[in-house]
Amino acid sequence: MRRLTWFNATSLTFGFAFLYLPMVLLVIYSFNESKLVTVWAGFSTRWYGELLRNEAFLDAAWVTIQVAFVSSTIATILGTMGAYVIVRAGRFTGRTLFSGMIYAPLVMPEVITGLSLLLLFIGIGLDRGMFTIILAHTTFSMCYVSVVVSSRLVTFDRSLEEAALDLGCSPMQAFRLVTLPIIAPAVVAGWLLAFTLSLDDLVIASFTAGPSATTLPIKIWSSIRLGVSPEINALSTLLIAVVSVGVIAASIVTKRSALRQEAEERAAERT
Repeated sequence: MRRLTWFNATSLTFGFAFLYLPMVLLVIYSFNESKLVTVWAGFSTRWYGELLRNEAFLDAAWVTIQVAFVSSTIATILGTMGAYVIVRAGRFTGRTLFSGMIYAPLVMPEVITGLSLLLLFIGIGLDRGMFTIILAHTTFSMCYVSVVVSSRLVTFDRSLEEAALDLGCSPMQAFRLVTLPIIAPAVVAGWLLAFTLSLDDLVIASFTAGPSATTLPIKIWSSIRLGVSPEINALSTLLIAVVSVGVIAASIVTKRSALRQEAEERAAERT
């Protein structure tokens, strides 16, 4: 085991400070009484109250959650279907083109994706709004779901499906009763990834959004162009808190699941 030298400790300290010190300062100044975000004038929670009374931010947050939920759900369904075809269908005419079309958004710059979708919506006469944002987010997040699910399908033991077919299940029943429960963790991971990408997206949404629908990243970006307000600090602190709670909860659930699986394995060995 390598010893922790002063150089490694110093590098680690500066690295974590560079990553997390700005977040710590942001959280601290979200409780600042002053309207100036760089001048401390005393502890106060007034900006959290102002944020909760800000209808523009609340509406943008609600639009963002709706778009993220719907787009991630559709992307998960389509991405799982695409991954199943790529892994299980074998060689077929157009397979290379099909795979390239699914994985293209992974390497395509977001500016190009957003601009091309904007031109498409204008060309077909589709008014920009929540529906166009959902279509755009589904398009670019579907490929991430396909990557996650296909990596699980590659290592899947197909003898389990064959056993279900031998016992009288139809292909659809075998997929629903055997395959889907086994790959469910990958499907859920893909949905969470698509949901996170949709919440965080600014570039593509700025091209495809309209006056009737503004997402939270767009609202934050338009607000800080005139200067950072204390409400932005309060909003960012709430987002950090939600993410932290989600990570901790996921870690606890994963740990308990691993402990339960180990206990079941030991019980099976004893019997």
